[in-house]
Amino acid sequence: MLSICTIFEVMENEFSSTLLENAVNELAKLPGIGRKTSLRLILHLLREEPNVANALGEAIIKLRNEVKYCAVCHNISESELCPICGDSSRDASTICVVENVKDVMVIENTRQFNGLYHVLGGLISPMEGIGPQDLEIESLTQRVASGNVREVILALSATMEGDTTNFYIFRKLSETGVKITMLARGVAIGNEIEYTDEVTLGRSILNRTLFTDSFNKR
Repeated sequence: MLSICTIFEVMENEFSSTLLENAVNELAKLPGIGRKTSLRLILHLLREEPNVANALGEAIIKLRNEVKYCAVCHNISESELCPICGDSSRDASTICVVENVKDVMVIENTRQFNGLYHVLGGLISPMEGIGPQDLEIESLTQRVASGNVREVILALSATMEGDTTNFYIFRKLSETGVKITMLARGVAIGNEIEYTDEVTLGRSILNRTLFTDSFNKR
């Protein structure tokens, strides 16, 4: 077992092991994990039984190789259709448009929505070189064009990128006759969906407003 002194010595100086350095460097590439956190996690795994690290590695490899994306909503799935799209008890006439898979999880936790989802895979951001063609917007218009959708809820973050994406989707769908709503502004301006508490988000879904109403007030 490595002592506390050894840990600080490794952190302050060159790594004594290339294997350790490579592992730390790879883990540090993950978002929100710096080199110190990465080192702490790697050293923790070294203290555990080998089967702990083996199980973690196998789970990640299996996830990466076998995970699929729902052919309808683009949510993470293990089959052609995700459990939500495959649930006949859900309201298929209502589609909630979200930025990413995390937002689906957050909204599901509110237990206030019983429709289906559409995961865009990001937001329009010219500064980052992300345009409408880089997102799942065309597949959304195709779902609406099928004629089975009555309402599209724009549940995107209340940021400049979110509002830009909202407006673009509104323009794309405005002539379809489908009802287009957005979350009530209980979600504060500048907030991202994944960091909004469940009570506020749930109320925003229940009290959603017509997109045109919010647009005309600006």
